[in-house]
Amino acid sequence: MASIRELKKDINYVLGDIIEAVSIIEVANGKQDSKEGSKIIDSAIATFDDLISKVNQKKVDDKKAHLKKVRMELEKKATALVEELNKLG
Repeated sequence: MASIRELKKDINYVLGDIIEAVSIIEVANGKQDSKEGSKIIDSAIATFDDLISKVNQKKVDDKKAHLKKVRMELEKKATALVEELNKLG
């Protein structure tokens, strides 16, 4: 079950890095607590909550396929958040 642990770590690190990047960009641009930055952070937190709850689901027919689907969803949502982050900077 190390793959579940690794997936949870990946979710945490990827979305945590996006939140940290928002803070760094806002400080660098002198726009702390901007609406756009707050929106990206809120989206990252909502994505984190959603993906962790999916990983923790107990009643899944094919656990391996389910986790693979969650990983692909992480990649898709993280890419979208990074695109929004790039517009911020």
